[in-house]
Amino acid sequence: MNNEKVALRDARAAAEQGDATAQNRLGEMYAKGRGVAQDDTEAAAWYRKAAEQGDTNAQFNLGEMYMRGVERDDPERDDPEQNDAQAVAWFRKAADQGHAQAQYGLGWAYEEGRGVARDDAQAVAWYRKAADQGLAGAQYNLGFMYAEGRGVARDDAQAITWYRKAADQGLAIAQSFLDEMSAEGRDVVREDAQAAERFRKAAEQGDRGAQYDLGEMYRDGRGVAKDDVQAVAWFMKAADQWHADAQYELGVMHRDGRGVPKDDVQAVAWFRKAADQGGHVRAQYNLGLMHNEGQGVAKDDAQAVAWYRKAMRLTGSAAVPFRTFDSALSEAVERRNAKAQYDLAWMYEKGLGVSRDHAQAVAWYRKAADQGHGKAKKALRRMEAGGRGK
Repeated sequence: MNNEKVALRDARAAAEQGDATAQNRLGEMYAKGRGVAQDDTEAAAWYRKAAEQGDTNAQFNLGEMYMRGVERDDPERDDPEQNDAQAVAWFRKAADQGHAQAQYGLGWAYEEGRGVARDDAQAVAWYRKAADQGLAGAQYNLGFMYAEGRGVARDDAQAITWYRKAADQGLAIAQSFLDEMSAEGRDVVREDAQAAERFRKAAEQGDRGAQYDLGEMYRDGRGVAKDDVQAVAWFMKAADQWHADAQYELGVMHRDGRGVPKDDVQAVAWFRKAADQGGHVRAQYNLGLMHNEGQGVAKDDAQAVAWYRKAMRLTGSAAVPFRTFDSALSEAVERRNAKAQYDLAWMYEKGLGVSRDHAQAVAWYRKAADQGHGKAKKALRRMEAGGRGK
């Protein structure tokens, strides 16, 4: 019996005993087709059982299903239909308990007027709650609201601050908006210099967040002269205080040989430290890449898949359009990594992290198949045989 079948058996046994965490996990297995045929109806049923017991992940998952709806291959099936009001109701239950993705989903609903009256002030309030928990999409959207003066007084300094936080997590669109603000002369350079001084004062007093921020500024040459050695030094100070983003950045610096000699073994070690701290998506994804390519660790496809899936489980909803994992996948795709192309196709097919799009799924399966990826070839034949994505 393979690992997924064992996990399915264990989850089902606990779920049938009323364990809410197991019910949500079983819902996710049905939603993603892990160890069982993919079935959105079953997924929704198990999500609902857990959600009604107050499980915030299940409440968010159920809200996400209502927000995007489920494509019906068989009109006789009772698959969940798109229902914005129901989506908002479930997002709110989870958001009120501090679930960051649900807070973002609720903010997005208020901004777009989906299931609630459009209310930019409420959108800002919910984006801020999620942004304060480090969700990159929320940080980007909060920056946008400040830049445009929607739901809050226009404030370029605040816009820059939140765009920068999102950009530093790999969100390319946030960096694009920063570049646009700089081209328009909207105080980016001056704000960076002032921020560097503020961070230095706090960093020298041992504040790990400021140490990390100062490391980023040295890495990027913002407000200070670009200096990878100084960046590593400040990242190290923060990482020694268990700052997960700093640990991740040290993994990148060792992998790329920036400020330190290139050392893939050290890169893996730092990525693992970050990944083990409650789930750092970019660290988990990079561990998948390192295992997939045999960099700093023995090549191990099973471990690569396991880390990719850990990252996927944390990326959440099609209702939240910008995700760090998307950026990591895009980077891998640009490097023509067939496994990443297959993963991206799978996300498009299932509607995980992006809107479901069979044409995009077929396009990315084909890219992976053209590189000899066996599962991609099978998926491509399956979709083309079913007339999907043409």
